[in-house]
Amino acid sequence: MLRTHMGNAEEAMLMVEDHGPDLINSQDLRRQCSISRSSSAYYHCEEQEREHMMAHESLDYLPSHSKVYKKWLQEKTYRNEWDRWLLMGLIGTAVGMLGFLVHQIIDSLIKLKWDLVEKYVQDGNIHMTWLCVLASGLAMVVFSSGSVLFFCPAGSPSGLPEIIGYLNGTSIQHLFNSKTFLGTFVSCVLAVASGLFCGPEGPMIHLGALLGCGLSQLQSDTLGMHLPIFTRFRNSADKRSFITAGAGAGIASVFRAPIGGLLFTFEEVSSFWDIRLAWQTFFCCLMATFTTDLLSSSLYGFVYRGHFGFFEAEKRIIFWVKNLLDLNVLAFIPTILLGMLGGLLGALFVSLNIKINKLRMQFFNSIPKLSLRKASKLLETVLILVCTTTVTVYLPYFFPCTPVTSVRNNSEIINQFKREISEYRCSSSTWIGPDGIRYSNQTFNQAAALLVENGKQGITYLFKRGTHEEFGYSSLCTALAFYFILSCWTAGSAVASGVVIPMLYTGALYGRIIGLILVSIFGVQTNEYGAWIDPGLFAAIGAASFFSGVSRLTISLTVIMLQHLGTVSCKAQLGFSLVNREVMLRSQGGSFHPSMAGHSRPVEITNDVQSLLLIMLAVMVAKMVGDLFNASLYSSLLKLKCIPYLDVEPVVHHRRKWLNLELFSARDVMEPGVKVLHLKENIASLARLLASTSHGGFPVVCRPKPEHPEVFQGTIKRFELCALLENEQIFEPQTNGESFSSSHLLSYEKITVEKLPNLSRLTMLLNRYATDPQYQQLFINLEPYINRSAMSVQAHFSLQRTYIIFRTLGLRHLTVVDLQNQVVGVITRKDLMPFPLEERLRLQLASQSPDAGEQPLDSRPWMCS
Repeated sequence: MLRTHMGNAEEAMLMVEDHGPDLINSQDLRRQCSISRSSSAYYHCEEQEREHMMAHESLDYLPSHSKVYKKWLQEKTYRNEWDRWLLMGLIGTAVGMLGFLVHQIIDSLIKLKWDLVEKYVQDGNIHMTWLCVLASGLAMVVFSSGSVLFFCPAGSPSGLPEIIGYLNGTSIQHLFNSKTFLGTFVSCVLAVASGLFCGPEGPMIHLGALLGCGLSQLQSDTLGMHLPIFTRFRNSADKRSFITAGAGAGIASVFRAPIGGLLFTFEEVSSFWDIRLAWQTFFCCLMATFTTDLLSSSLYGFVYRGHFGFFEAEKRIIFWVKNLLDLNVLAFIPTILLGMLGGLLGALFVSLNIKINKLRMQFFNSIPKLSLRKASKLLETVLILVCTTTVTVYLPYFFPCTPVTSVRNNSEIINQFKREISEYRCSSSTWIGPDGIRYSNQTFNQAAALLVENGKQGITYLFKRGTHEEFGYSSLCTALAFYFILSCWTAGSAVASGVVIPMLYTGALYGRIIGLILVSIFGVQTNEYGAWIDPGLFAAIGAASFFSGVSRLTISLTVIMLQHLGTVSCKAQLGFSLVNREVMLRSQGGSFHPSMAGHSRPVEITNDVQSLLLIMLAVMVAKMVGDLFNASLYSSLLKLKCIPYLDVEPVVHHRRKWLNLELFSARDVMEPGVKVLHLKENIASLARLLASTSHGGFPVVCRPKPEHPEVFQGTIKRFELCALLENEQIFEPQTNGESFSSSHLLSYEKITVEKLPNLSRLTMLLNRYATDPQYQQLFINLEPYINRSAMSVQAHFSLQRTYIIFRTLGLRHLTVVDLQNQVVGVITRKDLMPFPLEERLRLQLASQSPDAGEQPLDSRPWMCS
């Protein structure tokens, strides 16, 4: 909006206000950032990439503290927080219902898809099975990809990196849009149900954030809706709080883990955190989990099954583990190995995924026509599905049938078992024992059990305890190789999908391989001291290690894993049902005794603290090893998409050494020569300034006395100035004094806008104000509208502490003043990004040390190893 290209650094000092190019999806970028392989996540962007970063509008966390804002606050006669807690509960309930709906639709579509090929599977007609599965999957994936490419305003799927960037203070176009919500929802359920190796976790976080934004603001330009309730929450700080809670509720609903959702937002998503937000986010996550559990207690496939409100532990906990194991200190040795392996494979996954996304960008951006570009993205998802379907259907054909004996206690279970794809051309026989209970001996296909359907069922298989020889090396290694490659290829394609299920599944596969190696060396241990040698235990540890190696999460990951593994009291029956896709091999001398089954006994499981230390150790080792090679997947995607993000700690390098920012000052990175405004500003001059610059805000100065210099008073944003200029009734003629009438003050709601509704009208207004002679004699009083609490630092202020203040307070502009409080410069978000920081400080070092080339590097005081 009103953007002009300026030729000097002074005119480029602030974040531009126009939306710029579409940066929501990395595939739509014309250029990409080059990410360095270092633990500090340091990266370089070329000049043109930095222009793309500047196209993102920055956000203030706190509202402008002006006179009209204080007047607005005085009209709010209440300060109790009941409405805030009410909104948190509503958001949690809505996200819980959405999570339930997502899972029900996915499960129903998966069941429908395999019901269509049931006869072909039983007859062993692999080619027709592949054809039918592919046809149904293609129908889903075409609609899934089309819903984000052609329906979403951004023309591409958004996800967790965009949410993280927004909560850090970067405005991203079309991120919170009603069409984006609908397109993401449709794309998510269809992508997961189509058979792609992905999960619904990332899109659910985005959908939860969308609900948090929509329900708290209750306004939509797309729908033309502006409800006059909860208006006090229509500010940046409250909006981000509700978005944070909604994102946490999304992860809580997916994993039925309210504490995990809270810690996930704290550790990964939110940049601004306090104890009040923690309590409210916890309540929101609690409501989301409760709602999902309540609806899931009696509904399956949208069919009422009774027992409403009865929470069965085996259904509530996603990856149910029935048997506890006594651990030995020797278990820490393979756990450390799994942690190292998780860090290495996690770093490899991140590196490959970023390279694949870069290749996508280069290829798709070489297509000039937008419609052909979108069609090419859709064809890529079709190609991924063809490869995935071919692997899942044809690969098990080369694996033999493995015998397994399981309990079947009613004919309904027998009928449902016939539809199990894990049979995969494997025969079974049933008989009725002397106790009148029906039993069955059957065989199953290991590769089919691991690869078919979504990865959640495969994870359930792999986590099972006491199934030492359930899966062999060939099936585990084959599934690991294909799942790793295909899930890495799928992540970042033109569908709304998540990578949590692929991360857990990949880690569980190599964890089970390590456990199987231990069983091969030491044998199946039946005594209590060797019971820890269990492939199911190491599958869970491996899943946590790979998850940490990719995401670099620690605390929230540990809690989520424990909540998955059964941390509540419950009664479980011995024996695994293939109705729930649980395959179990019971062997005692190679024979099965009916007396061992059919009679269930309660097993009380109160917690899984035995594996707590092992999971914590694996997670920490995986994170440390992964950090040696690259940044986390989410951080890498932020940089790939050129989303300006301020890390907690600034890390700047110079000649492979870290720079100590405490030895530099704010003047070293500020933009000098600032355009300033006065409390009393001429209309024509102000219009020319806005038309000729793209600054996002301006410092306001005044003279306390005629003989005094102009001192800093506050700041005012560009949007606020544009809103003021659209109201000619507040213009006043020139007066001899500094006093202005206060009878025509605009309200706080009128000047607080996130975007201007009519840019063409504003452009004509500015042209008229700048050229019409009558506006040369009109002035506007900015005093009631400037932010009197705008932060400023002195020029000699520590650069390290300047960075901390800027990020902690969520600032958009930080004014730099001298000892007389005169404005000498401005610092913005783009000035504190790693590459601009390095450029500025390199120039500073060159100017301070003309003989730096002869001085040993390590002897310079601003360098640290």
